[in-house]
Amino acid sequence: MNTFKANTFKKSIIHMGEMASGAKLTVPVYSFEVEPTDQGASFENKVPNVYIQANMHGAEVQGNAVIFQLLELLKNCDIQSNITLVPYANPVACNHKNGEYTLGRFDPITGVNWNRMYHFDEMVIAPFAERNIDASDAEIQAKFQELLLAQIEQKLDHNIWGLTTGQRIAYQLQRMAHQADLVLDLHTGPIASKHLYCPEYAKASASYFDIPHTLLIPNDFGGAMDESTFCPWWSLQEAYQKLGRNFVMGKGIFAKESFTVELGSQEQIDLAVAHQDALSILSYLQYKGVIAQKNDNSTPLQNGQSNGYFPQEMTRYACYLDDYKALYSPMGGMVDYLAEFGKPLPGEPLARILRMDNYGDGDPLHNVCLDRTVIPILHFASASVNQGTELYKVFCNYFEL
Repeated sequence: MNTFKANTFKKSIIHMGEMASGAKLTVPVYSFEVEPTDQGASFENKVPNVYIQANMHGAEVQGNAVIFQLLELLKNCDIQSNITLVPYANPVACNHKNGEYTLGRFDPITGVNWNRMYHFDEMVIAPFAERNIDASDAEIQAKFQELLLAQIEQKLDHNIWGLTTGQRIAYQLQRMAHQADLVLDLHTGPIASKHLYCPEYAKASASYFDIPHTLLIPNDFGGAMDESTFCPWWSLQEAYQKLGRNFVMGKGIFAKESFTVELGSQEQIDLAVAHQDALSILSYLQYKGVIAQKNDNSTPLQNGQSNGYFPQEMTRYACYLDDYKALYSPMGGMVDYLAEFGKPLPGEPLARILRMDNYGDGDPLHNVCLDRTVIPILHFASASVNQGTELYKVFCNYFEL
C-alpha cells in the first residue's frame, strides 16, 4: 500500500451557472488531499480516490447531513487518498419550492429528471480499445480518463449550441467524479427505506454498507451519475475482452465502483441517523483502503469496535433491477399505506384506498394486494392519488446477499 504525508483539507466554491438576474449559482466543494510518497505501487495496491455528492434532487436533503457528519469524522481518520465531498450539488433544485414543499426532481424548464443529464458516449469505446490494444495498464488508465475528461470539457467549453442549466450542472459534477475511482451519489426516496443501487460486478462491496436492500444494476446507461462513471469502464473492459485481452471489472485499472445510496425519505434531515449513515460509508471506505484501520483504542465506534469502521450484522436482501417493480394505483382516492418497509410481505394488502364518494351506495374501502411475496422499499409521499399513480416500489425474486 502507498504511504502518505499528512492530508490537506480545502474548501472551494464552484460556479454552476447564472440566473436571469445575473446572480451566480454556486456550490461548496470540500476536499481532503494527500501527497503520495511511494509512486511505484502497482494498480493492485493503489488506494482509490473518492467522490461523494448529495442533493442533486431538491427535496433529497439527508445527504447534506451525511456529508456534514463525514467531514466531522474524517478529521480523526488516517486518510490514504483524495476525498472530494459536494453537498447542495444542484442549487437550482435546492431552491425550487412550492409552498411548504421542495419540488426539485425535474428541471422546471425542460421537464427532464435532474439525475438523467450526465454524459456517456458508447461510440468511443471500441475505437479506443482498438487503438490501445497493446498499451500498458498505466497507459490505458491514463488515456481513458483523459478521454472521459476531454469529452466533458468539450461539452462545457466548446459547445457552440450551448447547454441547458441541468446539463451545465451535471457536467461540472461529472468532471469531478471522473477524477475518482469510487463514486457515491447520495439520494432519498419519497417515503422510503434505505437501499443501494450497485453495479452487478461490485456485489461484494454492498455488504460493507449498513443498508439492508441492494438493487443490482446492469451495464446500461440511463443518464444517472453512478452509471456515467462505471458504465464507461465496464464497457471498455468488455471491448478489450472481445479483442482477446482480458481484464477483470473491479480489479486493477478497472477498480472503479459507483453507487447511488438511498438514505431514506425526502424533505427531512436527521443528524443522528446521518451519523450512522456516515459510519456506514466509512466502513466501505475502510474496506477499500481509503482510510486506514486504527491500531489503538482511542475512539469508540459502532458495534463495540474501537479500532476501525465495520459493517453492522444484518440480513441483506438484493434483487436485480428487472425485478424491482412499481405498483400503480388501480383507482383514485385516499391511500392508507399498510406495508412495512424491508420485510417480506406474503400476499397481505400493501394499502387500502378510501373512496368516500362510494359511501352509502358502494364500497368505500378497497384493498390493494399482490399475488406474490415482495419486499416493499418505498411508497408515494401523499395519501391523495390519481388512478395510475406509483403507489409502491418493491423487490420481487429477491435473495440474501
